[in-house]
Amino acid sequence: MACYKLDDQIWFPPVEEAEDYGLLAVGGDLSPERLLFAYSLGIFPWYNEGEPILWWSPDPRCVLIPQNIHISRSLHKTFRRNKFEISFNRAFDQVIKACRDERCHRDGAGTWISPEMQNAYCKLHRLGFAHSVECWEGDKLVGGLYGLCLGRCFFGESMFSLCPDASKVALVSLTRCLSAAGFDLVDCQQTTPHLLSLGAEEISRADFLHRLKKGSVGPEFKLKSEFPR
Repeated sequence: MACYKLDDQIWFPPVEEAEDYGLLAVGGDLSPERLLFAYSLGIFPWYNEGEPILWWSPDPRCVLIPQNIHISRSLHKTFRRNKFEISFNRAFDQVIKACRDERCHRDGAGTWISPEMQNAYCKLHRLGFAHSVECWEGDKLVGGLYGLCLGRCFFGESMFSLCPDASKVALVSLTRCLSAAGFDLVDCQQTTPHLLSLGAEEISRADFLHRLKKGSVGPEFKLKSEFPR
């Protein structure tokens, strides 16, 4: 199948036109309008710094049902010790920077969380669509994650951890919040053994799009007000 080239107009080809490995389109920009429209269609940007913007809709899709989060015995012990304090939307800019720094350090050459991506998601945060979960040890930020909230779906972008279990505690805290608020799923985008060990699963693209629609995610989406602010 062909990879579509986007122009200044905000549009995307049907996700069914994506390449077998998920690539759908190239180009465009990271404006809030285009990003929100992309996510509402099951599409997300992912590219390396210095490359053109690449838009993806993989099949299968990795998702986590909030109620299905798997908490190991050791993680239960961490929660019982009350080692960490959890907050929501207290330090979004710090979280996305920490995610970038961790990946730069781990991967060596760089990360897909470019300054352009950072600026775009910080703007979405100021608009009320992007959210963060922070994990603190005292006054030190030691873990967290960020993503977008549309309808009853949370689109996870990245997480980081500076000490054992910090990012897991942030994720479990997020899923508990989402479950209480009636959310349907967390979009994990790409499958990893780590996510599968936490209860994530792979579903078909068609099923994923059906669940987005069921979760009130579409071009006329609403921000779920129950998410902590």
